[in-house]
Amino acid sequence: MAHNDRVQLRTGLEISQMGLGTATFGGLYTSVSQEECDAAINCALDNGITYIDTAPHYGKGTAERRLAKSLKGKPRASYEISTKIGRLLVPTEYEAEPDFADTDTSVTRVFDFSESGVEKSLRSSLERMELESVEILMIHDPDDNADAAIRESFPALLKMREKGIIKAIGVGMNQSATPARMIKETDIDLVLIAGRYSLLDQRALADLLPVALERGVDIIAAGVLNSGILANPVKGATFDYVPASDEILVKAQRIKALLDQHDIPLAAAALQYPLRHPAVKCVLIGCRSTDEILSNAANLDLELPEGIWQKIKAIL
Repeated sequence: MAHNDRVQLRTGLEISQMGLGTATFGGLYTSVSQEECDAAINCALDNGITYIDTAPHYGKGTAERRLAKSLKGKPRASYEISTKIGRLLVPTEYEAEPDFADTDTSVTRVFDFSESGVEKSLRSSLERMELESVEILMIHDPDDNADAAIRESFPALLKMREKGIIKAIGVGMNQSATPARMIKETDIDLVLIAGRYSLLDQRALADLLPVALERGVDIIAAGVLNSGILANPVKGATFDYVPASDEILVKAQRIKALLDQHDIPLAAAALQYPLRHPAVKCVLIGCRSTDEILSNAANLDLELPEGIWQKIKAIL
């Protein structure tokens, strides 16, 4: 496998096998500059990473606005964009937040999965990104709004797909039950699943991945480093954005010890593992620097001996 391989989704749309996530562009946990965003986009495109994912949620529009500046002047055919609906950004007096250091404090998020909300959200995203269209539009985190997502959001997205406004319909979540239900009850094209199919967490194997394979729905795997522990499994490392339990930490350290015997970086196995499942077409990785992009690309390209996966499986 190679990070810049082109993979075809079921709608015929082609994207790169490694995608660039832009939550970092919104200042996720640490502030970033526009210059750092520009450098990341230039590095990604120069290295064949053409699929870029964003959302209004990331910094309350900051990521989308920064992406617009970073992509300015680049041929529209040189990249594929996905963004998301489900959260409208509504003016407010002042609202800071701890998760995104570069958040727009003049707006607040309001969940809205209605047809009008879908249309308004896309229009606003296109304005922020200074684009006329996006390739993929996803329903974002309908955890408590699954019925509305199925009955209201999906029909609105279906109309857009039929009119050629978008090329694919998706849902992006960090749990697998609702996406599995949506595959069964709608004609979505893809699922972006964050953190639920990794070396340390295979919960998506129980429900999402089997039905996706059965229905021909493409899977994009995100959060495959489980928020950091699979990059560096030391005491205090985070798993799903909180300090890892001793049990999780020990498992990660056992996998790392095994890989160290073969001079294989833990991150290489973590990035490649999801792509071994036939339903998974792409690994989406949030990067905030050119060094991170190049390192992750190299780890994705590294050829691992087939026997190592059986040894990892024994630990899992």
